[in-house]
Amino acid sequence: MYTASGNLDRDQLVMQYAPLVKRIAYHLLAKLPASVQVDDIIQNGMLGLIDALGRFEEGLGAQFETYAVQRIRGAMLDGLRENDWLPRSLRRDMRRIEGAVSQLEQRYGRQPTEGELAKSLDMALADYQKMLQDARGYQLVHLEDFGGDDDDDYLDRHLPSSEADPLAALLDKNMRDVLIRAIQDLPEREKTVMGLYYEEELNLREIGEILGVSESRICQLHSQAIARLRAKFVKKS
Repeated sequence: MYTASGNLDRDQLVMQYAPLVKRIAYHLLAKLPASVQVDDIIQNGMLGLIDALGRFEEGLGAQFETYAVQRIRGAMLDGLRENDWLPRSLRRDMRRIEGAVSQLEQRYGRQPTEGELAKSLDMALADYQKMLQDARGYQLVHLEDFGGDDDDDYLDRHLPSSEADPLAALLDKNMRDVLIRAIQDLPEREKTVMGLYYEEELNLREIGEILGVSESRICQLHSQAIARLRAKFVKKS
């Protein structure tokens, strides 16, 4: 697709491959927190497409669409790495909770209570619960949790591919099995919150009405459940 002067028609190519950018963006969105906007991912992907057009003109020999997918995907991941959706200080606090969960679970052979976790962290129960409430939106998966020495991170390994990969499918199934077992081990009320939130797709206020507690209390239970799951799931991923 060239102009009359023999150069690639970039505007036409951008229009042609825009649906490809959207497809990659929506595949990636399924792995990300709800706070991430698909339009932001698409915008970064379009920058990757434009970059691919420029580099392809410089003589790269690969088929353009194959090369463009790599550049689009890379631009999306770079944009996500730059977007810190939770303050680092709060993330550190939540990792302290995760560490306490893991330590006390090994000590007691069961899930620790809120009181036990607060005591382990040398905090008053009210302060501990406020930390949980402040962590609203804390997610099971964060990009940097899965970084390796070779820069091969979680998203790089788990972004759906157009080609079937039996090994990748097996690994995904193993992770789902770990997550299912971890949810089953949650304290009953936290398990109920997770079910209503993720399966029934109720919001925190609606869950609070069902369980007869405040929305802020549901927020605390949700954050604590996430910390318990991460204590198992992140370690195994």
